[in-house]
Amino acid sequence: MPEGDTLARTAAGLRPYLVGRRVSAARARAPGPQVERVVGATIEAVETQGKNLLVRFDNGLEIRTHLGMNGSWHRYPSGARWRRPAARARLALEVPGSIAVCFDAPVVELFEQRAEHRHPALARLGPDLLAPDFETAEALRRMRDPARAALPIAEVLLDQRALAGIGNVYKSEVCFVERVDPFAAIGSLDDETLHRLLATGRRLLAANARPGGRAERVTTGGSPHADGPLWVYDRAGRPCRRCGTPIAARRHGELPRRTFWCPRCQAGTGAERGRGTTRIDGEGHR
Repeated sequence: MPEGDTLARTAAGLRPYLVGRRVSAARARAPGPQVERVVGATIEAVETQGKNLLVRFDNGLEIRTHLGMNGSWHRYPSGARWRRPAARARLALEVPGSIAVCFDAPVVELFEQRAEHRHPALARLGPDLLAPDFETAEALRRMRDPARAALPIAEVLLDQRALAGIGNVYKSEVCFVERVDPFAAIGSLDDETLHRLLATGRRLLAANARPGGRAERVTTGGSPHADGPLWVYDRAGRPCRRCGTPIAARRHGELPRRTFWCPRCQAGTGAERGRGTTRIDGEGHR
């Protein structure tokens, strides 16, 4: 699933071609929203909130897309051949010189901007880690909600109602960078540790959200210990880039998702105490 950095890069790539331009044609695959209502309107903004991409129009309407696991936005010059079949297009917005197409997204909806603060998905989002005015205190307050006290920190980092933008890759990478047990109950972690996790999450997301940067997501930076882009994600059974211990992986949570970690660098992991989880070996088998 695209994470906050991917959506930020996508929005940055669309803005120069869409913002300030009048919509000449709009269509959505049925059943879908009546996007023809934006024809004739000018696009005022292309923004993100967590894993949501928002297109705002000067007639007071707004389109929200959530890309799920397989969705993506493409931008083509007018008349150019699309790289994916038209049957997979959920939404197409045409402006002079360009067409923006959203493929395979499970969520495409149209609503009035004035209702955004009451939107059932957007109104519940926690502070966005990529927002310039990220509210650290509010994120900590939400993470410290008593209902989350017994949850593993890895699951809280994924909870978009606590903080928005982190997905499965960053969940594992942030915990590794800060040497935090991903299965530790959040109630057992002090505020200093949570501050470090938030700061590292913001730093890594921002580094990979820069327009014009590398398409490959990198969390290892210029570390002398790293010979690849990621520390632990999707590296089950391979040696830790820090200490050589085989990286472990486990499925957990409601969905469930895989978490990757180093049993030595993140000592005291408590992974074997997790309920309803599955160990995954180096070949990816259960």
